[in-house]
Amino acid sequence: MVLKNEPPTMAELHFEGNSLEVLSAFPVSVKGTFGFSLRELQAGHTPACEMRSMKSIGPSVFELKDSDERTWYRVIYLSKVGNTIYILHCFEKDSRKTDGLEVAIATQRLKQVKQRLQE
Repeated sequence: MVLKNEPPTMAELHFEGNSLEVLSAFPVSVKGTFGFSLRELQAGHTPACEMRSMKSIGPSVFELKDSDERTWYRVIYLSKVGNTIYILHCFEKDSRKTDGLEVAIATQRLKQVKQRLQE
């Protein structure tokens, strides 16, 4: 008997708030980097760009990082829950420290996701 290898199911992406619009406004090269990295995450692989844990926002929350000659770009996401990856917040930053407002937005959106998941 021959068993067919089924391709892995790709996780869905859910963009919270205005995160898709903000990501769409990033420069083409940055969008390409983040797009490819999100696709890798959907397939269960490690993202292609630099990333770090954002435990200050919550468990299983991570930040994708990229930059160009002008500024730094970030995508904060909640790792896969069921078959969904939640993109909590996308933003630009111009200093090494992430602004408290950006952390607060991601934290609030994480609370909203958790509340929806419990319903």
